[in-house]
Amino acid sequence: MTNVQTVDTPQALGALCERLARSPRVGIDTEFHNERSYTARLMVVQIAFEDGFAIVDPLALPDLAPLVTALSKPTVVGHALGSDLKIFAERFGIVPPDVFDCQVAAAFLGYGLSISLADLVRDLQGVRLKKLHTVSDWSKRPLSAGQLEYLIEDVAHLLEMQTVLTRRLQEKNRYEWVREECRQLADLDRYRVDERKLYARIPGANRLNRRELAVLSELARLRDRLARERDVPLKYIMPDDVLAGLATLRPHRLEEFAQLRRFDAGGRRALGPAILDAVKTAEALPEAELPPRIHRSLGNARETLVALMSVVVGEIARENEIPASLLAPRASLERVARDVPGNRDAFAASLALSSWRMHLVGERLWQLLSGEAAMRIEGYADGDPRILLQS
Repeated sequence: MTNVQTVDTPQALGALCERLARSPRVGIDTEFHNERSYTARLMVVQIAFEDGFAIVDPLALPDLAPLVTALSKPTVVGHALGSDLKIFAERFGIVPPDVFDCQVAAAFLGYGLSISLADLVRDLQGVRLKKLHTVSDWSKRPLSAGQLEYLIEDVAHLLEMQTVLTRRLQEKNRYEWVREECRQLADLDRYRVDERKLYARIPGANRLNRRELAVLSELARLRDRLARERDVPLKYIMPDDVLAGLATLRPHRLEEFAQLRRFDAGGRRALGPAILDAVKTAEALPEAELPPRIHRSLGNARETLVALMSVVVGEIARENEIPASLLAPRASLERVARDVPGNRDAFAASLALSSWRMHLVGERLWQLLSGEAAMRIEGYADGDPRILLQS
């Protein structure tokens, strides 16, 4: 392999950052391990320039923040960038402001939401990636020749793919749609944890009353803080079912922990006082400050509304060769079915879709729900059924 720079010293990192500042665009990928940490740990960062590559070794560098800061200069091109950007956000509090995600772009060209890098490279570039080291232990050094080849393969085609995808998107007048999606990917707030909503992720939370949810919320925040401080997975602090059990039990004395068989003696000793404090805090909350109940099932009538809207969204998606879930998330459809907005403006606010999505689906959904249009099926007898809305 030629034109490959290894970056494993602060001096080499400084030179790389200067090179990034001069580059209009770069391709990027990362290899990371996340099995035993709160935030995934970077093991390798691969960067593609127009005229070569850089392999960055985070294990050999005391501070990788200068690299992440330098990536704010060029357009950063990747495939399924969300995981990479999440690490940057959580580890360094920075994400590149100008990104282009080839997987997102491909979704707007009829490839579906989750096409793999190998499949997209094969289709666009006519190249078959070997992908022989997908389960490598990237913490081992030195990296083998095969691993290095794999690392380069993962970024070697990104810049050319961006060029091809951009041209096709512009031909379909969808380039700005992709840019809007990519701007959302580059929004740092997207990766920040909202401590107020942690409790909603716990299985069984929808069966708890508001006071129990307050306890669950305090416990979820306690667990998250401890896991972050220790950089370990949440389950290493307390598993979800123990959190839910504690929220129901609402213990006031250490002895009560014995009622939970999955909460061992070591956990009781280490976390017991903090858990009791969390329960005490939750029980002191005024009624008005308790967390809202988690929405239960919509019920048959409003589930039918969601189903009808899904049919319309699916047909619009088919017409435009875009995945239906990319057009309107189910959560948005459930929200308007539950809220039942009384006018067009309130409906648009409740649906809360981006501008291009509203342009494609908003008006047709409103026509359906307000009775301005009726749904009809054509072409079924000919083997080509289509859903039509008619005024």
